[in-house]
Amino acid sequence: MKSWSEFIIEEPELAEIGKNQLLKTHAQVGLAFLATLRKDGAPRLHPVSLVFYKDRLYVLIPPTSPKCADLKRDGRYAMQAYPSSNNVENEEFYLAGRAVWIRDVSIRQGLINGTKVQVDESEVLFELLLDRAMYTKLVDQDSPDEHPMHKIWRASGLPLRSYNNPFGENEKGDK
Repeated sequence: MKSWSEFIIEEPELAEIGKNQLLKTHAQVGLAFLATLRKDGAPRLHPVSLVFYKDRLYVLIPPTSPKCADLKRDGRYAMQAYPSSNNVENEEFYLAGRAVWIRDVSIRQGLINGTKVQVDESEVLFELLLDRAMYTKLVDQDSPDEHPMHKIWRASGLPLRSYNNPFGENEKGDK
């Protein structure tokens, strides 16, 4: 697992695309869908506000929310950027990894002061560490050659992979 700041170092272009997809309306606060795992292993999907602070990705969640219990018990998550209404490029950004409960009061207070985000005192702070990220864009739209183009990053250190083939064959990136 890697932090967003490590992602920036390894794949700055993809990290910038992802940040732009996650932050549609505000400089440091965005919207996304967060998938967690219920106690019985079934998936649970929630809209969430996310916060970027000092090149790290966080969510603040009410302690009574089922997603808070899910992340405390099993930090695995998947996140999909909230699509904008004017998404003419048909772009999507997806993350998966592990949420880490941040109990350090100085980090929490720094985030609140640094971003001016409105937070209830009881909300639980999680940092979202990344295992993988994927950017998808529809290319050659409205033509017989229309197909998705994917860029995939993995925290394991595998090279960035790109898939830009209408027949689904793998094309490796140059990195």
